[in-house]
Amino acid sequence: MMNYLIELILKLAKVDRRWIFLTIGLVVLIPLLYPLALPIRPGKDSKQVYDFVEALEDSSKVLLSCEYGPSTKPEIHPMVTSLLHHLFSLNKGHKVYVVCLWPDGQFMAEEALDEVAVERFGLTYGEDFVMLGFRPGAEAVVKGIVSDLRKLYTIDAKGTKIENIPMMKGINRFEDFDFLFSGSAGYPGTTEWVQFAADPTDVPMSTGTTSIQVNEMMPYVLGGQIKGILAGMPGAAEYEELIGVKGIGTSGMDAQSVAHFVIVLFIVLGNLGYFIERKRSKRHQGS
Repeated sequence: MMNYLIELILKLAKVDRRWIFLTIGLVVLIPLLYPLALPIRPGKDSKQVYDFVEALEDSSKVLLSCEYGPSTKPEIHPMVTSLLHHLFSLNKGHKVYVVCLWPDGQFMAEEALDEVAVERFGLTYGEDFVMLGFRPGAEAVVKGIVSDLRKLYTIDAKGTKIENIPMMKGINRFEDFDFLFSGSAGYPGTTEWVQFAADPTDVPMSTGTTSIQVNEMMPYVLGGQIKGILAGMPGAAEYEELIGVKGIGTSGMDAQSVAHFVIVLFIVLGNLGYFIERKRSKRHQGS
């Protein structure tokens, strides 16, 4: 039995790398198509975002800023759709206003609104949510929203005049919002919102960022300037777990977890095969 196991390890250790690539591809694809629902334990930072949204007063005005594109969609988009689902499912009459500091962010936001606000909840544009859209200028856009939103946005993304949109009544500057969430993949993004909007006005904000940005954002979280953070795909999956709606974040973590397990398994088999071969080689030299 032991000899059979050793021979099997040696064969697997020498398997053609193309089979390894194919195996990795399959173990990534299958959980994406058929989620495994592996257990997810939400961290305190994700829980803080969830708790803050839960505690929002009825009819709160929420500003959602989308600063990501197709390349970072797997990490940030599940956060945005989950946040929208959470806000609308509370049935507290929350109003969502969407701005985009990235041009690609407008397409991402429109997709999320169509999926959640329109298709899932059947909400009305202009009364429950509005897409203000993209404006060029990076941090200058943030400063413009803080000082005079209506000067920066005279029309929404559909070309409708701001004064003709019911839910824009009483919205003139950043301080008219009750909460900000920034779905950010880089510059301009969360840092600019903290520095030029949230800090000067004391309007509370939370964020969701790519995993690589988390270390940069943590000082703001620890300092209380940001109320929690969704950290990359794990953060997206944790938020989906908290709201009880499985999505791309959860299936993405399934795929990632299984892929990591298989990669480690191949590494272990490769090393075992190497040491067995070396031991046999030494025996042959000694004889």
